[in-house]
Amino acid sequence: MRLVGIHNDPYGKFCPFLERYETILDFNNIDHIRLDVNRPGFWERVRELDLFIFRMNMMDSSQQTAKTVLPIVERDLGIKCFPNMATWWSFDDKVRQYYLLKQNGFPVIDSWVFWDEKEALEWLETAGFPLVFKLRGGASAHNVILAGTKSQAGELTRRMFGKGVSTGVIRHKGNRSIRSVSLSKRIRRLGGKIIRRTNGEDATVFWKVNKNYVFFQSFLPGNTYDTRVVVIGDRAFAFRRFNRENDFRASGSGKTDLNPENIDLDFIRIAFDISRKLKFQSMAYDFIYDASGSSRVIEMSYTFPDKTIPSCPGYWDPAFNWHEGHYWPQYLHLADALGDPELKQPEMSR
Repeated sequence: MRLVGIHNDPYGKFCPFLERYETILDFNNIDHIRLDVNRPGFWERVRELDLFIFRMNMMDSSQQTAKTVLPIVERDLGIKCFPNMATWWSFDDKVRQYYLLKQNGFPVIDSWVFWDEKEALEWLETAGFPLVFKLRGGASAHNVILAGTKSQAGELTRRMFGKGVSTGVIRHKGNRSIRSVSLSKRIRRLGGKIIRRTNGEDATVFWKVNKNYVFFQSFLPGNTYDTRVVVIGDRAFAFRRFNRENDFRASGSGKTDLNPENIDLDFIRIAFDISRKLKFQSMAYDFIYDASGSSRVIEMSYTFPDKTIPSCPGYWDPAFNWHEGHYWPQYLHLADALGDPELKQPEMSR
């Protein structure tokens, strides 16, 4: 008998992403339990598992819990985890991603990380502009803005080595992301905070302040889209994401092209190479081109929204053979982690 444990989302909830794991396990008659480290008996139940699943998200509390619990479960108790440490170590940390990819010889976009204010300001004196300023964490183009001048970059640098910058929409002159947030969306966000406070929940899900480092990336104009490649085991799914209107960022635009004929296979090759060498179970990579037309990795994330992958018409294997079909990423995660190529996927609406 096999037993899979799935950790709750923050606040003890169970989101649709995690429920799909349960649907697949039920379809295959595999036992599973919901777990919460806050509940009595957590560690005793964990010791019974064949597989432990903890889906991190962008919330500070989620990452704080996961990065404390997962190493003990995997390393000290010897229980297989999804994600394993190799997979989650760089999650939501663009600085770690840059260092990891650069030092392993992969074509990551040119970036500059400084841990000292004086060194950063001296470098800005001779840097080329514009530059892309990023915080370590964030998704859907949050925490990413274009610093068009030395003055703007210097202001951001001094702020990072002063009071710091909180995760969210960065308050800075010329930041398009502030203008792109509609009034209705801002009202919904405020309403969500009010509801969480009313329910006694933490309304400030991002409470870490980014400071004492600064991270810039090269700005590569002329890219009207990026290409997302998701590698799960020996399968690569890919689709194009077009930029937001009057913006250089594609993440979060919702404008996608799923036609595999429009995918640059060099992106597929690089993604497979990275995942193979660094032993990732699952990883989504974002690619664009540099001025010479060469492939560059912007960033990566082991977890991602699960709605687009099932809509892809198929995947490539490492030999670039094409396989037709629609798959939930949760099904592939389970098949690989359980070592069960006979695992069945139930019919699910995409």
